[in-house]
Amino acid sequence: MIKASEQSAVNQPHTRQSVHRTVEPEAVSFFAGLHNFLIDEVRVWHRVTRNGRMWYYCDILGRVRHSTFIGLYLLGFWIAPVSLHPQCLDFKPPFKPQEDLQFCAMYRNFGCCDSAKDQELMAKFYKIMDNFDNYGYANCAGYVQDLLCQECSPYAAHLFDAEDPSTPIRTLPGLCPDYCSQFWLKCRSTITLLSDDLQLAQAEPDQVQFCQHLELEDPDYCYPHLLSNEQLTQNLGHVRADPEGCLQLCLEEVANGLRNPLAMVHANDGTHRFFIAEQVGLVWTYLPDRSKLEKPFLNITKAVLTSPWEGDERGFLGLTFHPDYKYNGKLYVYYSVEIGFDERIRVSEFRVSPGDMNVVDHASERIILEVDEPASNHNGGMVMFADDGYLYIFTGDGGMAGDPFGKYGNAQNKSALLGKVLRINVDDNDRGPLYRIPSDNPFVRERGARPEVYAYGVRNMWRCSVDRGDPLTKEGKGRIFCGDVGQNKFEEIDIIEKGRNYGWRAKEGFSCYDKKLCANSSLDDVLPIYAYPHKMGKSVTGGYVYRGCEYPNLNGMYIFGDFMSGRMMSLQENKNTGQWNYHEICMGMGLTCAFPGLINNYYQYIISFAEDEAGELYFMSTGVPSATSPTGVVYKLVDPSRRAPPRQCHYDPLPVRVKSKLITFRPKETLTGVELPTKHQKLSLPEEPVRPHPTESAVSESDKDWLQELMDILKEQEAAAVTTTLPQTTTKPPRHTRRKNRRKKGKHRSESGLVPAAVPQSGAVRLAGDEQGRDDRGRVEIFANGEWGTVCDDLWNTKNAAVVCRQLGFRFALKASKHSEFGEGKSLRILLDDVQCEGTEESLLDCQHTDIGMHNCAHYEDAGVICGNSDYVDA
Repeated sequence: MIKASEQSAVNQPHTRQSVHRTVEPEAVSFFAGLHNFLIDEVRVWHRVTRNGRMWYYCDILGRVRHSTFIGLYLLGFWIAPVSLHPQCLDFKPPFKPQEDLQFCAMYRNFGCCDSAKDQELMAKFYKIMDNFDNYGYANCAGYVQDLLCQECSPYAAHLFDAEDPSTPIRTLPGLCPDYCSQFWLKCRSTITLLSDDLQLAQAEPDQVQFCQHLELEDPDYCYPHLLSNEQLTQNLGHVRADPEGCLQLCLEEVANGLRNPLAMVHANDGTHRFFIAEQVGLVWTYLPDRSKLEKPFLNITKAVLTSPWEGDERGFLGLTFHPDYKYNGKLYVYYSVEIGFDERIRVSEFRVSPGDMNVVDHASERIILEVDEPASNHNGGMVMFADDGYLYIFTGDGGMAGDPFGKYGNAQNKSALLGKVLRINVDDNDRGPLYRIPSDNPFVRERGARPEVYAYGVRNMWRCSVDRGDPLTKEGKGRIFCGDVGQNKFEEIDIIEKGRNYGWRAKEGFSCYDKKLCANSSLDDVLPIYAYPHKMGKSVTGGYVYRGCEYPNLNGMYIFGDFMSGRMMSLQENKNTGQWNYHEICMGMGLTCAFPGLINNYYQYIISFAEDEAGELYFMSTGVPSATSPTGVVYKLVDPSRRAPPRQCHYDPLPVRVKSKLITFRPKETLTGVELPTKHQKLSLPEEPVRPHPTESAVSESDKDWLQELMDILKEQEAAAVTTTLPQTTTKPPRHTRRKNRRKKGKHRSESGLVPAAVPQSGAVRLAGDEQGRDDRGRVEIFANGEWGTVCDDLWNTKNAAVVCRQLGFRFALKASKHSEFGEGKSLRILLDDVQCEGTEESLLDCQHTDIGMHNCAHYEDAGVICGNSDYVDA
């Protein structure tokens, strides 16, 4: 609203002649003085309340204003509501400017403008105001600044109707009717200076028509009312979470069509290429634009031991580049081989071809280390360089179950290389031994111990990483994080330290496994920083501490996953207590990931994590865990709530000499759970404007933008919703085709709200178990083979939930519930396990799954869903 001090102007609009006149010398002096004032950026703060919600200040034009954005924005990790969708005009999340904004100061803490854009808007302001005398300036300068600065709003995309990048944006932001009326009465003569939109120029003579043209369909986003809308401004810029604290992140597809991609590494040579290894023994080169070279970087498929069997742990398992690869061209690989009747793990050194920087010289292989494997599982597979420049090799305990080898197992036997973290020096090895033992290795002088051993007592560490450290303080730099796969109860995350015993087989996670060994006072083992039970997942995949530039909110967050359950997780260290706080990571619900190029789903078998040369975080997963299945995809993790300022993360990759054919990357994955209607261009104004009756809608159906059209759909469905008593049953989903503006009718409901289910069809679903009797959530029960039964949550995800919710007539799958959140259906049999849907099937029976009635789970793993017709969960 306009301040009382700003309402002293006459109520009638000025004519163009009264304000668009030649500027007199004294006016020039006035503008020059004001310009100096602006440059000096004199601000006087009048009042600041402790809660930070009403900060009054004099802006750079001397006007008293308040802003809910100032003071609300706090750096760091926080949980914000999931229904928000801040977005800039470049279709990306807002950011915190690196430098203070002089002109649009209300968005100095968080918004869509950096100092360069701020100066651009200031220059535009002066160009417009140079057309006014002192009286016109006093009346209209504030309005002009307001309108220009909305390009800096965190919700600029909404204000300018720009959520769809394929359509033109508004030239003026959406205004609330009361504000628009005041603007038109006082400063309508600025309209043609602010905008070159012919439709606005035609509407300018008519106040009602003009303000209707600037009105937004969703009044929550109109200016200036959105400034006082706490739902939109509270915790703006923080990582969002659902009501249960599950962090909402999004993904960007990076590569696809891969066969069990289990390593993605960079060469740290300035080219920003990344190299993706497949389990069969192929390594592919990808350029920074994500195009793939047709010729593989490395091909040792003939030497690698693996098979098409799902879950086979043998194969090409690890890849790393020497820290001085840019100069010596060396890289190291870890893979399974068969020598006669023996299976071994092999670590080899290769060199890049002198004639092609994108191909390895296969004849250069030198075997650094080989270790016999007594079984085909627990092969380890991680190989990497740490900050000390040494090569670290992570071996499994030899396989089978319970590490049955010898009196105490391989892991506790320091004379064995299995179940260990090894550290060796491969520098200067062109002559003499292929590797040397670092002099400070912990067991160099211990009799009977292998000098390569750096740490012991590990079961099967799958994916480790080195913390780059905080970008500013370097805190945490050099720490080695590992995920150690458990036996039958717990998975764990460890920080590897020199000489330490990580407990296996005496302990699994925090609990005893071998009670006799566990009671041994000489064990002196180090506990994991986190362990989780097999209700949450059965095979940990270690990740990385995020230290990239693009998403500041994620800094310091250790992100990892589980291969079997597909669960994505995070740990954040409490610097005061040293404890690690856990948060699950979910894919963004509703409109959270509705940015160009982002998706909110992934294949469930999380194989590995990766960092690119700039420190951004990725992970690899597949739909079929077989070395020969081309269902592997690489995803980049994205925080939709906040990005780094423009140009802060810019880098110029060194040129890459390419001799192979390039294969252009074509994404295949799509956003699920949200149907985005087509956005239509606004209709042209008639040649002779007709003022509608005040009670009539001023905007036709085809005028609506896609976001508003979607919101209208949700409101209509919520208004028409009938409260039902669970269980709710249906057999066919009602299909919605927004582009045709029609909707097929669902099954007729009885007066009680129940769909007749006397004879359910095969594949029918119902929800049960919600204590409050809500019909939009519950345990999923399916009718198959003539009986009702439950569904196991082993591979349960949002795609599966989307199929169920659509069957039940809901627009959104808000959550794929696991771990019998809605109770255990013990009175029923478990009918489905390992369900894998694409999200478009008519029923769960159309998805991939085990045979009906066949399962490897219990009722504490009963799957559930939360559905809805809006993009957020009602608690």
